[in-house]
Amino acid sequence: LTLDPLIGAISAGNTVVIKPSELAPACSSLLSSTIPLYLDNKAVKIVEGGSDIAQELLQQQWDKIFFTGSPRVGRIVMSAAAKHLTPVTLELGGKCPVILDSYSGSDLKSAVKRIAGGKWGPCAGQACIGIDYLLVQQKLAPVLIESLKRCIKRFYGDNVQNLQSICRIVNKNHFDRICNLLEEPGVAASIIYGGSLDRENLMIEPTILLDPPLDAQIMTEEIFGPLLPIITLDKIEESIDFINARPKPLAIYAFTNDKKLKDRILQETSSGSVTFNDTIIQ
Repeated sequence: LTLDPLIGAISAGNTVVIKPSELAPACSSLLSSTIPLYLDNKAVKIVEGGSDIAQELLQQQWDKIFFTGSPRVGRIVMSAAAKHLTPVTLELGGKCPVILDSYSGSDLKSAVKRIAGGKWGPCAGQACIGIDYLLVQQKLAPVLIESLKRCIKRFYGDNVQNLQSICRIVNKNHFDRICNLLEEPGVAASIIYGGSLDRENLMIEPTILLDPPLDAQIMTEEIFGPLLPIITLDKIEESIDFINARPKPLAIYAFTNDKKLKDRILQETSSGSVTFNDTIIQ
């Protein structure tokens, strides 16, 4: 997310100032110490620091600003850039749904593995194109849920709390934010798997929720964590109206072999990208 825009900027002949996120200080420090070893220090500068440093940078007059992060901070960046009429590219988050059609047998097994990987694989859900929620026909939900449980156990075993290889939540503020999502009325009651929390070690167990309230924050805000709400529908075609009734997703993932459904998703929804029969890959 930092180096991809840098490559494009350098390729176009620009000088660049990079402000890494202060929420990942180890990554920020690595970039700060490594990039000067390989790139021209006069052309590429790394500026470390918190939000106060970011605010100072935004007061300067740039030729172009590229920001990756939350919609909240994206509004701050856009507002500051407007003072100088600076063009801005914002790479923001969103709720990325999965549509699971009536798969069975080996197809369902493959789909579930890719869904589990797309949800809990990328930094325990802390990725902008990670899966946010899953739409499935009600009659398929029981089989799907049991398959997901088996897949999680294959990935992580039975003792997730003490597993060193599972990704932690980035910091305590974000940990508390995710926990608050689970504490809303009706949401805790919808947990059907997982739900254990360890604030000291910043660990949240892979968690599945079945039909949480649609007006709860977990269904209106980007989750950015290892919680997977499953929403059941009478017909899978209802998924199109469900998605269209909400803000545009960053990505849509659909598992189906039905060409008509594929065409409808492409023609009747709007999102940053659509991927069929896989996740994360763009």
